[in-house]
Amino acid sequence: MVPPPLLGDAEGKYRVHIVGNSGTGKSTSGERLANLLGVPFISLDTYFYKSGWEESTTEEMRANVAEAFANAPNGWVADGNYTRRLGSIIEAAETDIIWLDPPLSLYLPRIIWRTVLRLLHLAPQCKSDCDERLSTLFSKNSIVWWCFSQHWNVRKREGEKMQKIGVDIGTDVGGRKMRRLGGWGGELERWFADVAKMVQSK
Repeated sequence: MVPPPLLGDAEGKYRVHIVGNSGTGKSTSGERLANLLGVPFISLDTYFYKSGWEESTTEEMRANVAEAFANAPNGWVADGNYTRRLGSIIEAAETDIIWLDPPLSLYLPRIIWRTVLRLLHLAPQCKSDCDERLSTLFSKNSIVWWCFSQHWNVRKREGEKMQKIGVDIGTDVGGRKMRRLGGWGGELERWFADVAKMVQSK
């Protein structure tokens, strides 16, 4: 039996966590999925960064994210790789994990272009009061450098999670809730089409 595109919970509610490297399309896909499901989109970056890129403490972030989840009793879509900071808050609540894993050659140019547009104020910033800075563009604090250097680390980390909790393949049969969407975009679009059919059938 083919599993549905999203598992949800026993009440038919979806709490979806989208993970992947920087630039893989987590926010764009998250907003699109939230609109399809009719639930809030929660960008974890906005709870981590304060004005001027100041970082929240672990305690602050956990409290704020827990409040956001509590304010979305009918489900949510959240994006971001903050498992170590959030701990069980997100792991205990999520019904589905979607891992976006396109080729680096697809999304690295995309994140470079997005960064340039943000520098020129031609694209929305990560957060309204956190502007991209030219001084960090070519440093190791750059999102572009982070994207490139973390590609293989993220693949290793999420690949190990897939082996444990991947839908239909994980060794933890009771905890299987993770899907990998890779390729050049076709697999992601087919999955979105399946989600749309699922929503329409309800």
